[in-house]
Amino acid sequence: MLKAIKPKMSVVWGFLAVPLIWYVFSVFVPLVVALAYSFFQWKGGPKKTFIGIGNYVQLLHDGTFWEAFGHNIYIVIICIVGQIGIAFINVLMVNSRLCRLKGVHRTFGFFPSTISAVYIGMIWKMVYDQKRGVLNWLLEAAGRPELTQNWMNNKSIVLSLISVPLVWQFIGYYMVILLAAIAAVDNEIFEVAELDGANAWQRAVYIVLPLIRNSLLVCITLCVSGNMKVFDHIYAMTKGSGGPGTSTMVMALYGYIVSFKNQNLGYGACVSVAIFVVSLAVIGGSQKLVNVIMKDKGVE
Repeated sequence: MLKAIKPKMSVVWGFLAVPLIWYVFSVFVPLVVALAYSFFQWKGGPKKTFIGIGNYVQLLHDGTFWEAFGHNIYIVIICIVGQIGIAFINVLMVNSRLCRLKGVHRTFGFFPSTISAVYIGMIWKMVYDQKRGVLNWLLEAAGRPELTQNWMNNKSIVLSLISVPLVWQFIGYYMVILLAAIAAVDNEIFEVAELDGANAWQRAVYIVLPLIRNSLLVCITLCVSGNMKVFDHIYAMTKGSGGPGTSTMVMALYGYIVSFKNQNLGYGACVSVAIFVVSLAVIGGSQKLVNVIMKDKGVE
């Protein structure tokens, strides 16, 4: 019999070295450089003035940044409910015995997540357009022309409107993850529960959720981390202004405006570091909150 060949550790580390070096260079080096620049007053060019924690003191009193942080939290909440919630419902429907052409549903459900975020933002901007938008056209066709408006200028609902493309685009992404998790569960479990008289809601809450708990936590982590640094959709839909006023300003867009439009690269680096820190805090808090809620519901 052939003996298993045990590779030398030098060979293993040789193969791992290139991707590891690239990962460090593309992730950790920019973070360290941004942290270093955040202690300087820097308008670009070779001249930098060291000001210590001056940028961070300014950030603590920066109302626009904290308003943008609140907008990110709002978007995160909508996307957790919309993206993962709708994806979970779709998974239950696709995984049922009554569903046909399951592969087609998976393919077309995942398709929007492969499209560029900028294109998605431009498409939905046209949907909300006052003169040529599909939404106003549908309202006029339904005989309700009094409801038509310039949707992107309505400060009270514009943040919810720009969250819709985010929800729409990534439902299929989380749907694929949850489908893979459910596929690993033995179908006999669901059949026995159905024979015992458990309805669809009971099977979803008391059987499916506990079995895919870890995958659900992964989805929530990805959703929170992705939407805490959301930029592309909002930049495309607001022309990079975060308007009207600051009603759609998010942290990443604010960092971009400060760094490149206002030419305050030192303070922009400070904003970037703050985004990293508060995102980690929100991710950790969301995981603990989900664990507490699941334990209260008896999901271990």
